[in-house]
Amino acid sequence: MASETLWFLELALNAGLVLACSVTLLAGYRVIKGPTTPDRVVALDTIGTNVVAIAILYALVTDTGLFITVSLVLTIIGFISTIAVARFVTEGDIIEP
Repeated sequence: MASETLWFLELALNAGLVLACSVTLLAGYRVIKGPTTPDRVVALDTIGTNVVAIAILYALVTDTGLFITVSLVLTIIGFISTIAVARFVTEGDIIEP
């Protein structure tokens, strides 16, 4: 019974990795072909979120805790960069003089 559960877990993790990579490629297309700047910003934010998901899924597959730390750092950087780009798009300046 335990081996069947582990087999299904490995299958689900690998399927999640393939799905997250596919969605990241589709978001990359939106970054390149996006008709407006907000579309590109949302696509870049989606890519950042998917990279974090890929790092966590890979950490679960390989049983490596280092990628969890990497994903936390990527999450913080992604949040700060999204705020900066959104502020630049709406106000035209990131830091007020």
